[in-house]
Amino acid sequence: MTKDECYRLGRITKPWGYKGQMVVYLDVDTPEDYLNLDSAFVETKAGLVPYFFSLDNFNGNKAIATFEDITPEQSAALAGHDMYLPLSQLPKLTGNKFYFHEVIGFNVVDSAYGDIGTIKDVLEYVQPIFQIMRNDVEVLVPVIDEVIKEVDREHRIIYIDAPNGLIDLYLGDNNNAC
Repeated sequence: MTKDECYRLGRITKPWGYKGQMVVYLDVDTPEDYLNLDSAFVETKAGLVPYFFSLDNFNGNKAIATFEDITPEQSAALAGHDMYLPLSQLPKLTGNKFYFHEVIGFNVVDSAYGDIGTIKDVLEYVQPIFQIMRNDVEVLVPVIDEVIKEVDREHRIIYIDAPNGLIDLYLGDNNNAC
């Protein structure tokens, strides 16, 4: 299993108690979806290594992990390591909800401007931003509900209604050049 086949679940943060339990931070929107999670891949110098555990004492995005078949010293050595799950375990999203990795390569069509280009990446700053490429020109569009009008998974198109003038900042008179 490689990182490209996985999504980041969270991080093992620090030891808890004296029996080898660890605090884990689940970097997910709905941690309750992971109440029954019993294994994950942990990123080590050797790559992704599967570990089995039980999760207890959920408090928001934090839980206590009791790892199986390792000593307290071995579990403490996992502090600071990221945890991953296979992409196949992500819950399926519908409608205008999507995972960032899912829309890479989708075309973006603006209600006023038409075809803008293809999503190269979703940049995660304070606000997620589509990095759209139209030939050699980069167009940045905020990923917010007010902008995204429709996600057409079948045709790999996202329809948007960009704020007035935003697309012109990037493409200006180049709209007909493509």
